Amino acid sequence: MGAREAIAKKVAWISVWSNIILTLGKIIVGLFAHSDAVFADGIHSAADVFASVIVLLVIKIANKPADEDHPYGHGKAEVIVSGIVGIVLLIVSFYVMYESVIGFFHPIETPSLIAVWVALFSFAAKELLYRYSLKVSKQFNSKAIEAIAFDHKADIVASIAAAAGVFLSILGEKLHIHILLYGDKVASLFVAFLIFRIAQEMLKEAFDILLERNVNSELLHKYIDVILSYKDVRRLDKIRAREHGHYILVDVRISVDHDKTIKEGHDLTREIRNALIDKYDNIDEVLIHLNPYYPEE
Repeated sequence: MGAREAIAKKVAWISVWSNIILTLGKIIVGLFAHSDAVFADGIHSAADVFASVIVLLVIKIANKPADEDHPYGHGKAEVIVSGIVGIVLLIVSFYVMYESVIGFFHPIETPSLIAVWVALFSFAAKELLYRYSLKVSKQFNSKAIEAIAFDHKADIVASIAAAAGVFLSILGEKLHIHILLYGDKVASLFVAFLIFRIAQEMLKEAFDILLERNVNSELLHKYIDVILSYKDVRRLDKIRAREHGHYILVDVRISVDHDKTIKEGHDLTREIRNALIDKYDNIDEVLIHLNPYYPEE
């Protein structure tokens, strides 16, 4: 097992067990402490467990090298996982939103103070998990681990919102301010909205990669600068680069003097390819096509 696969599995397992504990805690406390917001946060954590398990199942596939049937590698397996997690979160957001709206038409029950402490504990745990997962995802350029990190990110704000909602409901009862009693219900709606936004971001990125959208223009111009730094490149005719999961594939067409030999052209393309891969370690392959350049052009 490679280092990348091993650390990805470690992150996923940490996420699984921590989310199982948080899911049980928040759902049980949410039910018995009469807090819709904490219960909704628990449902989100349950979705996180599902997401982490999917990541564990696909990590080995995504890290397999290219083969005859998959000459570009298996990196998009991670993108598919990210998309699946996004769909799960989207469904969860609609469910939580539905339950929140229904709650407004039921008799208001003020949550217990323990719900605030559980939500704050969840916030602290998720903040640590988010920072750790995001750091690893950037280090190994892993979309699967990044999906886990985004899950934790959604939980961070959701837990704060849940704690605030419960606190306002309790405060409303103590001060006899009726409108504050709905703080918990409003917080659960806010949690649903946060989950929806995270799901939307994940699905958009997954679809962009699966549809082979070009990498952002800033990164593309950095590649162009490297290519044009070679004086033998007379013209850059075309460049495109696409993410393939945790790595990038680059296609380039350049023009060189028409009287260059095949060996000279080959040596030049090899130098450019190596320069790009050495400078950007997430580039896996660079395909360069040569066109003849005539001075009169």
